[in-house]
Amino acid sequence: MNFEQADPAIKKLISDYFDVMHFQDLVLFDKVFHKNCSLYSTQTGELSLRPYDVYREAVANRKSPAELGNERKDQVLLFDQVSPTLALVKPQLQMFGGIMQDYLNIVFLDGQWWVMAKMWEKVGDC
Repeated sequence: MNFEQADPAIKKLISDYFDVMHFQDLVLFDKVFHKNCSLYSTQTGELSLRPYDVYREAVANRKSPAELGNERKDQVLLFDQVSPTLALVKPQLQMFGGIMQDYLNIVFLDGQWWVMAKMWEKVGDC
C-alpha cells in the first residue's frame, strides 16, 4: 500500500514521529511511543536494547537536531499495513550528521496508533 493512501491517523503518527526526532519534544514523544515500546540496534555488532524509559531519558538529555541546525529531510520509504491494528513503516531522516533508516512497528491500541518497536540503523553521512 502507498503511504499516501494510509489511514490519516497513521500519517499523523508518522508526522509526529518526524517532529519528535527533529525537535526532541517530550510531550509529543509520549503521544508517539507506547510506554511498553523498545528501541533496537546492532550498530556496534552487539544488540542495543532501550526500553521506553531509557530511550526517553536519552532524548531528554541531548540537544535536538533542530538546536544543532541539522537539515530536515524526512521521508517514508515503505509502508505495509498487515491488519486494522498492525502496520510497518520505514522512515528515513537526517539527524546528528547521519542518514537514519528505521523500521517502526506500529499498533492500534487504546483508540490510537503507537510506535511499539523501533529498529534503527545509520545508513550514511550527511
